[in-house]
Amino acid sequence: MYSGPDRMQKLIEGAKKEGSVTLYTSATVEDMNILTDAFEKKYGVKAQVWRASGENIVQRAVVEARGNRFDVDVYETDGPVMESLHREKLLQEVKSPILADLAPAAVQPHHEWIGDRLQIFTAAYNTNQIKKTGLPQSYDDLLDPKWKGKLGIETADVDWFEGVVTAMGEDKGLKLFRDIVAKNGISVRKGHTLLTNLVISGEVPLALTNYLYKVEQLKHDGAPVDSFLLPPDLARFQGTGIAKRAPHPNAAVLFVEWLLSDGQNILAQRDFFPANIKVKPLPDIPLTFLDAAKVLDGNEKWSKLFNDIILNQTR
Repeated sequence: MYSGPDRMQKLIEGAKKEGSVTLYTSATVEDMNILTDAFEKKYGVKAQVWRASGENIVQRAVVEARGNRFDVDVYETDGPVMESLHREKLLQEVKSPILADLAPAAVQPHHEWIGDRLQIFTAAYNTNQIKKTGLPQSYDDLLDPKWKGKLGIETADVDWFEGVVTAMGEDKGLKLFRDIVAKNGISVRKGHTLLTNLVISGEVPLALTNYLYKVEQLKHDGAPVDSFLLPPDLARFQGTGIAKRAPHPNAAVLFVEWLLSDGQNILAQRDFFPANIKVKPLPDIPLTFLDAAKVLDGNEKWSKLFNDIILNQTR
């Protein structure tokens, strides 16, 4: 909470004495390694990373806290997961002048986690198997028999499902997805990076819930993949926050401060949309931002609908 003029000096000195910072993250190994390598090079503070799904991060955090074990300093994962950590009282507020540079939607009212990058949901297709002129223009077009056996989705994208169905009108949207599953099927795969790679391999020619940054990364590497948007255009923030009982508090604050400043340029270079819109503007499309708190509040209802319609009935 210190805000004196020597704040950064104190943080750096304290972090160097602590020597390391421990992160729990759901970011890909490649992306997080690039970030932590740059942090270590600048400050000489070792970053120790444990990577898992957002769900597993919450489970581990809760179990450790109940057992009075405090190993983690910083969390970095999906917004709804960060909000869960906030509600479990596992985060602490940190005041920082950096917040003034971020998109307003990235800064939560409680300030216990902050959006560091925006994930934009996008459909993606294999450019060797599907022509751009033949792409669907709306979700209704997915009822066409030509998409039978060609569609895929990520297994945990309940928030995307809620956002799309709500925008359509709940009754209409639920009926549409039931009809799509019944007529053409939707393959379910775990992991957004895996899903995009399956598009590239041709196993899933058209996937509905990819992350735009990953499609762009692989497209720039020459893979036969491209993205397109089916309205509504949904996005949510990935977030970062500091553990309430962080064993390396100076290093924890320093890492978050760095991620929201220097780290924003690295994220932009890797095709992310960073929270600092001065570093890279958001795409010129009518984005609908998913509210992490509302997603959590409706999770039981929408998880059941997603399971009943998409997961349990998929063949």
